[in-house]
Amino acid sequence: MATKTFLKAQWINLVMINYEVDPFILQPHLPPGTVLDTWEGKTLVSMVGFMFKDTSVLGIKWPFHITFEEVNLRFYVRYFDGKEWKRGAVFISEIVPKHMIAIIANTLYNEHYSAMPMKHEVYAVDEQHTNYNYQWKYKGRWNQLGAIVDNARSPIQPGSAEEFIFEHYWGYNKLTETTTIEYQVEHPSWNIGRVTDFVFDADIACLYGEAFVPYLTKPPISAYFADGSEIGVRMGAKIKI
Repeated sequence: MATKTFLKAQWINLVMINYEVDPFILQPHLPPGTVLDTWEGKTLVSMVGFMFKDTSVLGIKWPFHITFEEVNLRFYVRYFDGKEWKRGAVFISEIVPKHMIAIIANTLYNEHYSAMPMKHEVYAVDEQHTNYNYQWKYKGRWNQLGAIVDNARSPIQPGSAEEFIFEHYWGYNKLTETTTIEYQVEHPSWNIGRVTDFVFDADIACLYGEAFVPYLTKPPISAYFADGSEIGVRMGAKIKI
């Protein structure tokens, strides 16, 4: 039976820039009981920028914590629960502008949130394209992640690379060497727009660790955009291995 919904919100204007990495660098972050999920034999991580809107926690909308940016670095896993394989994401870093959000998520879900000054902008490039840009300030430097997107939209196609990146409906985090926390994320399949250009400029070593520098400084294998939707995140449950 599904657990109680912890968080409701809208996730909108999702920019996803995807890089191939050596699976070895993800082993320290791999939750017990999960295995790496690959796309066509490639182990991927994604830099993700998006907006939270209309956010409520346990049915309460907290003032000044309703609309805000998030930028995260994530990778992809599978977990077999004895009946079926579940596809999920693991977060290496999550950045938001609100300290309280970071405290709650880190405490309840053992996430890896940090609070930093953030800003975003959305503007028309021309009649056919829109620019979506997310920025966060660390040690006096503004970092950025963004994309120029064709205004036309289409549904995600089954079996596509976009489906692999966007449609992971579980989250997993390592609690101990033998315990993982699992939580369910609910949302419909999203509409996507074609990315025509992108930018990722960040202090990778300081923000994500030296191990990621060789991979996040190379050209990505893909860049995607999704409109997003209303989402729900259910309360987490512990898995003991």
